Amino acid sequence: MDDDDPLYEKARQKALRYLLYRGRSIKEVQTKLAQKGFGDAVIKKVVDRFTDLGYLDDKNFARQWAKSLAVSRLWGDRKIEISLIEKGISRDLIKEAIAETREEKDERRAIEELVEKRLRRESECEVFSYKGKRRLAQSLAGRGFSVGLILDVLKEMVEGRCES
Repeated sequence: MDDDDPLYEKARQKALRYLLYRGRSIKEVQTKLAQKGFGDAVIKKVVDRFTDLGYLDDKNFARQWAKSLAVSRLWGDRKIEISLIEKGISRDLIKEAIAETREEKDERRAIEELVEKRLRRESECEVFSYKGKRRLAQSLAGRGFSVGLILDVLKEMVEGRCES
């Protein structure tokens, strides 16, 4: 298959446009090209070429994606891991990306920020009531934080505040 093959060129252009929106994993690009009807040989050639050029790099993608989710969206490790698995990233790269991200903002700090955000909308007594803590813990668990860590952070934050 030549570089001047029209099918390869069409697939290359589709992949480039797909990468313009945001970084993608290799699996995402492969899936997108397959959905567009390109064959395995063309897809492999495009992915190999983009990998050689540095346009596709799962390690770099995992690092950026994990950082975005952990710092901007304040997601917990579990939810970040699931998101990266869906994007075809290997478990080793996921662990590495999450560990690197947590050097910048650990899960405990993210939970504290989310609780502080809730406190700006609701009173302390409302947030730290039994029902409020239960709702908050469910919300935080849904973001991918472990229940044990959530309860530890809430216990520390509740001390000396309104509690019922």
